[in-house]
Amino acid sequence: MTSQFVQKLKILIRISTFLFAVGFLTASCNTSPSLPDGDPDNGGLFLPDGFEAVVVIDSVGRARHLTVDEKGDIYMKLRVPNEAGQGLVALRDTNSDGKADSVVYFGDYPDTGNYGTGMRIYNGYLYFSTAGEVYRMKMNMDKLIPEGDAELIVKDDYKNATYGYEHIAKPLAFDGEGHIYVAFGSPGDVCQEFNRRPGAPGMDPCPQLEWHGGIWRFDANKLNQTQAEDGYRYATGIRSVVAMEWNKAENTLYVVQHGRDNFSRTWPEMYSPWESALLPSEEFLRVEEGTDGGWPYYYYDQLQGKKLLNPEYGGDKSIEADPDKITLPIVGFPGHFAPNDLHFYQGDQFPERYKNGAFVAFHGSTIRGPYPQGGYFVGFVPFENGTPSGPWEVFADGFSMLDTIVNTGDAAARPMGLSMGPDGSLYITESVQGKVWRVMYKGKKSDFDERALAKLEERKNTRTNIKNPDPEKDNLEVGMIESGAKIYNLYCSTCHQRDGKGDGTRFPPLASTDWVTGNKRRLIELVLNGMEGPIVVNEVAYNQIMPAHNFLSDEDVASVLTYIRKSFGNEANSVSSAEVSRIRAQLETEQEN
Repeated sequence: MTSQFVQKLKILIRISTFLFAVGFLTASCNTSPSLPDGDPDNGGLFLPDGFEAVVVIDSVGRARHLTVDEKGDIYMKLRVPNEAGQGLVALRDTNSDGKADSVVYFGDYPDTGNYGTGMRIYNGYLYFSTAGEVYRMKMNMDKLIPEGDAELIVKDDYKNATYGYEHIAKPLAFDGEGHIYVAFGSPGDVCQEFNRRPGAPGMDPCPQLEWHGGIWRFDANKLNQTQAEDGYRYATGIRSVVAMEWNKAENTLYVVQHGRDNFSRTWPEMYSPWESALLPSEEFLRVEEGTDGGWPYYYYDQLQGKKLLNPEYGGDKSIEADPDKITLPIVGFPGHFAPNDLHFYQGDQFPERYKNGAFVAFHGSTIRGPYPQGGYFVGFVPFENGTPSGPWEVFADGFSMLDTIVNTGDAAARPMGLSMGPDGSLYITESVQGKVWRVMYKGKKSDFDERALAKLEERKNTRTNIKNPDPEKDNLEVGMIESGAKIYNLYCSTCHQRDGKGDGTRFPPLASTDWVTGNKRRLIELVLNGMEGPIVVNEVAYNQIMPAHNFLSDEDVASVLTYIRKSFGNEANSVSSAEVSRIRAQLETEQEN
């Protein structure tokens, strides 16, 4: 072997070693942290192409908001403390399979009310709220559970006790200058002297605005503050906020507020049930110092794209707000979707179109009847330069596990809280059982385009919990009442009579009685099990046998009960087949045991 050949060989070895090192470093720089496998069915969720979801934990109890620290540990706020008086939950995945295998309940603090919600990490502390207090606990990065006792930051001194306590959630947000922002929701619907009385005028000026219906700013590090002594009213005219976040990219506060209720019940001559199901809008607001959202005087009509005067203040569906005085929303979502959390995505795991965009968790409506309940999904609004760059989208759906939600309690899950993990995964919690999903992007980001959103766009336009209902075709009660009337006339009218008044001696009336309009479970059980023995209905005693009608299907029981609860002068809400199915199964289990 010649010296020249040896020299060339040494050069080739050096070059190969260099190229290997460059390749290794390049590969290392381009490789994302390993992500766990998603569940085969994505935990029941429908997501854009390329996304997967894994259920971190199936149930921790009725959960509200959550936050994730820089290690990936999850902290959740329960609606009410558990039997041991602990209202906080910490979750840790110790083997990186995406599932929480360490679950610890903690927290020992006074809790007034049952509306615990806020959960954020700021400056080394875990901040959380109850209905009446804001607390914090010192984080320890070497331990799962924060150290020491909970420190009281803000205590609600209930300045509007005279008017009620309706919207008492305390969402939290932090700027970069040491401030904490706390929402104080309105104590009623639209500032009437007699709250929610049909046709009653609103108080003008509204005295509730002095202490509620807005956002107050406090010192994030000062203990034992009250609204009266330490709070600064940062913004006003904002009825009820649960979804609130500081947008770091814009250095600005944003909220999505809950709009007012029951147009058709309080002003039936002006608003149809269909309009009442869709209006008013849930307003996505950019909130700056001095912002006035217009409540209680104005509401936003997303169908017309106008902010209009409320009928309690003389509105006629055409009188508009002065945009120089009243802030208009940047997005008007359909009514009663119940936006309960807001998150601006700052991570790098998701495709570029999601960067700085806003995710919104829609907890779901309760008052859309006779139309399907709406919401129950996570939406997304793309942003560019601080403003929406396109229409709102559906990001995650399938939480309810139902095609049509008749009553709120039918939904298997209701999305509630949003937070981003250190690797850019999006975490979502829900409030029925406390399930937590981790949503991850597994596709090639450069290939992500509008085609990946197609199936979610279809759901936006077709699913009854998302689309605007058709005034005729989507009126659930029409079909249920027609079917229920047939079943009633076949099985029930012989005794209770076709007019529902009974015969006055042996068979009781179905009109204007709590047996019909009251507890739905009792009524469903009565139909499935029958009844024997004395009862008193409207102060009259009856003692006859009602046979069990458990041969009827769940749909038939729901239809006939909806019919009698909506007929004979009754005005109670519908009964769904899901409710009947659930109670029938419980009764069968009790009989087996």
